[in-house]
Amino acid sequence: MSGMKKNIVAVIGGGEPSAEETRLAEEVGRELARQGVTLVCGGLGGVMEAACRGASAEGGVTIGILPGDSPKTANPYVQIPIVTGIGYARNISVVKSSQAVIAVGGSYGTLSEIAYALQSNIPVIGLNTWSLSRNGQPDNSIIPADNPVDAVQKALDLTVER
Repeated sequence: MSGMKKNIVAVIGGGEPSAEETRLAEEVGRELARQGVTLVCGGLGGVMEAACRGASAEGGVTIGILPGDSPKTANPYVQIPIVTGIGYARNISVVKSSQAVIAVGGSYGTLSEIAYALQSNIPVIGLNTWSLSRNGQPDNSIIPADNPVDAVQKALDLTVER
């Protein structure tokens, strides 16, 4: 083994994404795998499953940090299930395990992960996701991407040493 650490990028998003968000997430997963990047996510359905499906199709490595007590709750494309039993608190672990985050769509759980990442100086790349403002002024902390390949490239360009 070479001793070189692999990049790990988190893919976050909703459990009930639109068809477009599902397509985007799957392509993000494919591109991460093509680039040799390990994908970490919350391990359940929706965006998480689509991203893992894409990564698996390209021979990538997928990690799912699960909220519950059983590895059986992981989507079928999670290769490494990590059982936490801590519910949504696992969102912190998903983000802190990564060097960059790609957010695809999402609801309030995704927003919490974005906040944890930004608070930890982990870059967040957004595809059809939240935008932020502070005191009525735009906050450009979430870096917009034009498409899945652009999102992965931006994530790799901005990965942080952890």
